[in-house]
Amino acid sequence: MDRVSGVCRFGGVVSAVRTRTGRSRRRLTGQNQVPEDMPDPPRRGLGAVIILACVLVYHNCLYCGFVFDDISAIKENRDLRPQTPISNIFLNDFWGTPIHKEQSHKSYRPLTVLTFRWNYAVHGLQPAGYHLVNLLLHALVSLLYYRVCAMFLPEFASFVAAILFAVHPIHTEAVTGVVGRAEMLSSLFFLGALLCYAKAANRRRNTDWRYVAACTACVGIAMLCKEQGITVTGVCVVYELLVAQKRRSATGESRWSWMDAWGKGSGWGCACGEAARRVATVCCATLALLAARLHVMGAQLPVFTRFDNPAGAAPGPTRHLTFAYLPALNAWLLALPEALCCDWTMGTVALVKSWRDPRNLATLALAAVLVAAAIHALRTRCSALSMGLALLVLPFLPASNLFFPVGFVVAERVLYMPSMGWCLLVAHGWRIVAQSRAKLAAAALIFLLLAFSAKTYMRNWDWKTEYSIFASGLKVNRFNAKLYNNVGHALEAEGKYSEALDFFNTAVSVQPDDVGAHINVGRTYNHLGRYQEAEDAYVKAKSLLPKAKPGESYQARIAPNHLNVFLNLANLISKNATRLEEADMLYRQAISMRADYTQAYINRGDILIKLNRTKEAQEVYERALLYDSGNPDIYYNLGVVLLEQGKASQALAYLDKALELEPEHEQALLNSAILLQELGAADLRHLARQRLLKLLDKDATNERVHFNLGMVCMDEGDAECAERWFRAAVHLKPDFRSALFNLALLLADRRRPLEAAPFLKQLVRHHPDHVKALVLLGDIYINSVKDLDAAESCYRRILELEPDNVQALHNLCVVAVERGKLAVAEECLTRAAALAPHEHYIQRHLAVVKARRAANTSVPSKSEPPAPTATTEVRARWNYIPQQPPDPHETDAS
Repeated sequence: MDRVSGVCRFGGVVSAVRTRTGRSRRRLTGQNQVPEDMPDPPRRGLGAVIILACVLVYHNCLYCGFVFDDISAIKENRDLRPQTPISNIFLNDFWGTPIHKEQSHKSYRPLTVLTFRWNYAVHGLQPAGYHLVNLLLHALVSLLYYRVCAMFLPEFASFVAAILFAVHPIHTEAVTGVVGRAEMLSSLFFLGALLCYAKAANRRRNTDWRYVAACTACVGIAMLCKEQGITVTGVCVVYELLVAQKRRSATGESRWSWMDAWGKGSGWGCACGEAARRVATVCCATLALLAARLHVMGAQLPVFTRFDNPAGAAPGPTRHLTFAYLPALNAWLLALPEALCCDWTMGTVALVKSWRDPRNLATLALAAVLVAAAIHALRTRCSALSMGLALLVLPFLPASNLFFPVGFVVAERVLYMPSMGWCLLVAHGWRIVAQSRAKLAAAALIFLLLAFSAKTYMRNWDWKTEYSIFASGLKVNRFNAKLYNNVGHALEAEGKYSEALDFFNTAVSVQPDDVGAHINVGRTYNHLGRYQEAEDAYVKAKSLLPKAKPGESYQARIAPNHLNVFLNLANLISKNATRLEEADMLYRQAISMRADYTQAYINRGDILIKLNRTKEAQEVYERALLYDSGNPDIYYNLGVVLLEQGKASQALAYLDKALELEPEHEQALLNSAILLQELGAADLRHLARQRLLKLLDKDATNERVHFNLGMVCMDEGDAECAERWFRAAVHLKPDFRSALFNLALLLADRRRPLEAAPFLKQLVRHHPDHVKALVLLGDIYINSVKDLDAAESCYRRILELEPDNVQALHNLCVVAVERGKLAVAEECLTRAAALAPHEHYIQRHLAVVKARRAANTSVPSKSEPPAPTATTEVRARWNYIPQQPPDPHETDAS
């Protein structure tokens, strides 16, 4: 029985019948034969079905948010912001860290970040727009993959491969997770490079070098989208050797004639010479791109810890056996994508420590299958089988740990490209089965498509929130401490601290030496107000940090986020004013471990400000700028330091610089607005109002913004405007000291003391030590309400707080006068005059009281004018002193 195999043709299919003797003969179509280098494209109708399938199974991804790595790559990545120079995306890694830094991930994907930046310009931080772009990219890649498959398979078999690729559940991480865009963009140009190379290789004698140039350009772009893209060069070489050259020798007598031509050198002046030049050109260009990539990295590999990839830190043969087993695990996920998980680090995959481990059988089985398939492909000269293996194996090599360690054990999104080979092999096998058992093949295909589609659709919902994606991971992997930590983080973000603590404690029990888990436990105890337990957890985490060794870089042995233990512990103990020096020592220790640890500089500067060592704080922040000159927080803190030193103009310059780098920096907006208001110029007040209104657009519930808008209105003499903003601030925060006092002061000044009294009572109820409020309230009780008992209570409360408060003592004297107790009033005023001999109003009021007492001891004649009364001459005194805006460093939020 004759066996049938496909002969590759760019964009179309030409069947070939191989006889029992192994010779091939081309099936001719007479005068209407289509030339091999100009094949018929795949049908558009089937392409539309592929797009529809993508939309049907992935449309629910539009309801998902930013989760997992999306947070770092998008929400926290300053390279996406319009104010950040676009050149930064070519200087930083995928996560926004300068690529020359040791803690950089070294993932250089500037073109992917550029697309995120475009998304940000259009959608801001609305996730739906990012997910929509990912969905469209997946549909485009699926269409292009259909085109590539048509080079090696008949039309419907190509459609089978493409539809399987479109709905395969292993792609949910790449499509529904926004950061997976790197895989899709790289795959798009990966396939483009292969198509261009095939087009160039289709010429029988002369190469079309335009397509070779386009191929190398696509290789470069694919690599700048994600590192895996560079592997397309290897696929192109396989295509040249096993497909393009086979077609040229299809009329020869020997099935190996095309290999003989390469081995013996015959024909190098013609077809094989052209092939050699094509391969050499693409390979040299790829080597140049690889050299440039290494130069950008600084010829350094990224630093990963044993928590990221435990096998990478294990001794041999454990390391080699585990790395050898991981491809078999990935192959299993491709074949049966039922147990999917967003994170496979830490203890998810137990180390293969012995040759007797039964998992070694999976390793041997995969190796045997691949070798047998490769031999069979060479013997049968099957293009589909050869290219399927190439697409399966070559793109996976960078993630295989064979050449360099990677920061993960298994990552489902890196299987996006290798799945192209898997789908091509499945479609090839399905085609063979369909030739003899069509009904069985059709039923199997329908079942597989329905199962994959349903799994993909349901899996998309797992990516809706942080909690849902990590909770779904725990259903698959119960020994991954990172998953427990991440579920805890999700609950912590929702304020569910007790529930979060349970997950963090479970993470500690699963991985007792996980520094991050102990840090999380300490932080949650801190949220719950259990400070001693929090400190104990931080101390435990600190004790687990690796110890420095002479001659070895400490940075290479510790994860950057583990150094947060010093910051968290220092922040905790700095709540005790007597332990500030101890906190400063912890910050200095963190800086000694990593000189460019900018957050430690920032926090240490805050401590130095509290210690009133502002000059040192300024030096610390300026040193931090040497390592991170684009950090707006450092400029903001420098502005705060200079404000403490009374250098308002210089402080404003640094605050403006922080806003230049991050226009949405809330603290810089607020405090620069306060500073602009204090400087007093009308144009500066206008700018202050603009910044405050910008803050109000971001958060209408920020009471301080309402308050400071009221202060701007007061400075402009617009009392009604000020009253409106003060009332709004008090409504948002009923115990807001400054807003309550300024509102009462404003109402009293506008002859509305009875309206001011309730706000003063509210202020005194929340802040019983507010002396100025008590003075003003007592004044209103005497002069407006005529409640002498309430006024006396206010003044006596002030004298309990401040025994030498002259104003309160004077007004208490006025209460005695109002009650007609002139002797008590005279004694009281005499004491007040002794405390403040330069206050003329006290002397004047004392004289009035003395005159009143003298008048009461004698009968006045009718010709004498009446003595001045206490009511007209002796009044409670209130000095109208407008309350200034709160200091930027005031600990009280009001």
